[in-house]
Amino acid sequence: MRPRSLLLVSLLALGSSPAPFFAPNPRTGQQADTIERKEYDLAPLKNAKLPIIWVLGGPGSGKGTQCDRIVQKYGFTHLSTGDLLRDEVKSGSKRGRQLTAIMERGELVPLEVVLDLLKEAMLQKVGTSKGFLIDGYPRELSQGKTFEEQISPCTLVLNFDASPETMTKRLLHRAQTSGRVDDNEETIKKRLQTFLTHSKPVVEHYADKCRTISAENDPDVIFNEVQQCLDKVVASA
Repeated sequence: MRPRSLLLVSLLALGSSPAPFFAPNPRTGQQADTIERKEYDLAPLKNAKLPIIWVLGGPGSGKGTQCDRIVQKYGFTHLSTGDLLRDEVKSGSKRGRQLTAIMERGELVPLEVVLDLLKEAMLQKVGTSKGFLIDGYPRELSQGKTFEEQISPCTLVLNFDASPETMTKRLLHRAQTSGRVDDNEETIKKRLQTFLTHSKPVVEHYADKCRTISAENDPDVIFNEVQQCLDKVVASA
């Protein structure tokens, strides 16, 4: 596969693939590029004590639809790690060029870089946001622990649960119009298996903060359950 094609596949996969892409080079176990990092004053984030909601759900679970509704009603800032990485690459910055090189080699983006992007995005919005909705995060338990150590404790985990059969059916239906390279039955099966494997430890570890909502229902029914969870969070905040 040509490098630019590989980059395209990598960026497409960031949108909904549950693969744990925040990791060192899988072949060498070491980070190939040293990406310059900054020191962040996180006091504004910690002092604001805004709700931080992690949103889990496999590809095809419908969590994107629910995130849109949450933003509209509650005014939370919606952050997607995949979007943040894509935006950084498109910016043409030094860090963006380094990320491009990593993904063109088929390597995985380090967790620390993704955390830096989250920190920057949250600090930019802390003065106007009513809370943070972090979509598709954490993809595995170590990411959640590192986030809470470096940034702030999570307030609530929304876990949208749908059967593999339902998610596969939805993704295959989307494939008729999406044109996405990862919307095929073989790839979908691998993505779902990876998601289920890595999400279970997250749900179990954060059981006291996690609210699992059936994603098999009508979107309106699902959002009613979401509101019951978030109304309590907003009232407490």
